[in-house]
Amino acid sequence: MDKFNKKKYFIGVDISKTVLDLALLREGDYDSFTELKTKNSIDGFNGIMEWIQKEGVQLRDCAFCMEHTGTYGLLFYAWLAQIKILFCVESGLHIKRSLGMTRGKNDAVDARRIADYLATHRAKLKPFEMPSPLLVKIKQLLTYREQMVRIRTSLKNSLKSHEQYRTISGLDNIVAQIKEQIDRQDQIIIGIKQQITDIIESDQELRKNYRLMASVKGIGLIIGAFMLVSTNNFTSFDNGRKYACYAGIAPFEFTSGTSIRGKTRTSKFGNKIIKTLLNNGANSAIRYDKQIKKYYERKRGEGKDHKVIVNAVCCKLVNRIFAVIRRQSPFVEVYEQNFIN
Repeated sequence: MDKFNKKKYFIGVDISKTVLDLALLREGDYDSFTELKTKNSIDGFNGIMEWIQKEGVQLRDCAFCMEHTGTYGLLFYAWLAQIKILFCVESGLHIKRSLGMTRGKNDAVDARRIADYLATHRAKLKPFEMPSPLLVKIKQLLTYREQMVRIRTSLKNSLKSHEQYRTISGLDNIVAQIKEQIDRQDQIIIGIKQQITDIIESDQELRKNYRLMASVKGIGLIIGAFMLVSTNNFTSFDNGRKYACYAGIAPFEFTSGTSIRGKTRTSKFGNKIIKTLLNNGANSAIRYDKQIKKYYERKRGEGKDHKVIVNAVCCKLVNRIFAVIRRQSPFVEVYEQNFIN
């Protein structure tokens, strides 16, 4: 994190599908910005280098910052990493809230705000680490799988309505075609899972960490693959608590003085995909893990809500995963009297 403190020039980048908006802020002159709009392509990136040189700035003295934008920023991240330029990728919501009350919004203004955020908070920022090519492949396959699952769900919902129409219209071919498409989606999803498995098995580190995760009941291929990607193979998070915050399953106290006594709650800004996956894993663990099943039954007996208990089980699963990764040994069930809370 000290690396950002050594830089003299701070460049905020607003990334869209086809265009990058950049704003350059100089150390000691925080009211003046130099701006550039360029293509989100290799040619556009080369134009950034020319722009920086025209400003009389050395690239090695620059630090870049941008918001998470999914796939739109991947090519730019890879370019920065290849030429060994320091940069960070931050949550858009985090940047917005750190700036306080603001008015107006466009891409150029956003780039300035990102540059200001970088200059102001540089002592706390962490350099972005590019995931390995294998993790990038897994990430793309997970995204593709999610899209195919949504399509399959839509087809299944459509099938129900058309089966009702069929009794009146007599059009059996529509139902038959929808069923064929559902079968096709099933095969695609199975194929995606096999590709993910093959990639994990092809790499020693990925294979080892995945098998350790899989020793925890409730953790299957999709949860394991998503955690490999979202933790950069367990290099981006120090412990389970931090990951639970990222996933939006960590409970936080809501109190102030003696008058405000709100319920302990989770953040609504967590990663909704992994939160949903962990909920599925928790429900599976409640069924098949004897200790977690007893824990669930005990909490239900105390009057706890089902969703609250499932969220607590999610946290337990995350902590178990990080424990086996830290120890580099599979999960082993402990005696019942040691399973407390």
